[in-house]
Amino acid sequence: MNEVFQNLAAQIGPADIIDVAIIAFIIYQVLRFIRETRAEQLVKGLLILVVIMIVAGIVHLYALNWLMRNFMQFGIIALVIVFQPEMRRALEYLGRSSWFRGKLQSADKEKAKNVAAIITKAVDFFSANQVGALIIVEQKVALNDFAETGVILNSELTPEIFENIFFEGAPLHDGAAIIQGDKLRAAACVLPLTHNKELPLELGMRHRAAIGVTEVSDAYAIVVSEETGVISTAHDGKMIRFLDSKALEKLLLDIYLSEREPISHGIRRAFEKGREDAQK
Repeated sequence: MNEVFQNLAAQIGPADIIDVAIIAFIIYQVLRFIRETRAEQLVKGLLILVVIMIVAGIVHLYALNWLMRNFMQFGIIALVIVFQPEMRRALEYLGRSSWFRGKLQSADKEKAKNVAAIITKAVDFFSANQVGALIIVEQKVALNDFAETGVILNSELTPEIFENIFFEGAPLHDGAAIIQGDKLRAAACVLPLTHNKELPLELGMRHRAAIGVTEVSDAYAIVVSEETGVISTAHDGKMIRFLDSKALEKLLLDIYLSEREPISHGIRRAFEKGREDAQK
């Protein structure tokens, strides 16, 4: 037995180790990406079909085996169609380097704190007065396509400009405001709605748009309910509700001032803190 392991070890070179490590990393990233998404349930279903196909081949159920094989071939095409948004997000994720920080993260700390304070003040005003609002903070995936559906502003961030935009009856209130860096890029922007059918029925179009844009980008969305004044945040297709202004400001600061970790890790950590604050 020792000789077998010695011969095997002698045949393994550095290239083989690198090859296995790369494959293991790819599999890990794929499993991490599909975890807790619609793809997770689909993968479980596909695994069941693969097991059925293998068993059918072993016990010589030729008709069932043939049916499963042909179904799997057409199933690949169906996967591309049904899960196009998830595949797009995956490719965008691969295209984003975690070694570089987003536009807002590259700003100095004082400017980042100022931006967080301005957003928090505006959202707090909306919440107290039950003014519906949807604010999108661009990260590494550019939102120019969505910005062009609205009115381009390229203005400085102030609480007053947010209040003027989302004031009921104002020309730009019906849509989303998009922030790029420390500038208000555009307002009255049209965003894609989420197709998630498991959301609570009380969530309106703003909330669904907030989730929708975070499903196709790494943007960070803040939404205020017009009916209840509840503050919610969304990222990566997930939403946290019932935040207060203090929890929101902590959330923004955790994202803007995370210096030594990838932005996706900073957002995930900030969301965890926001969820804890919301539950208190």
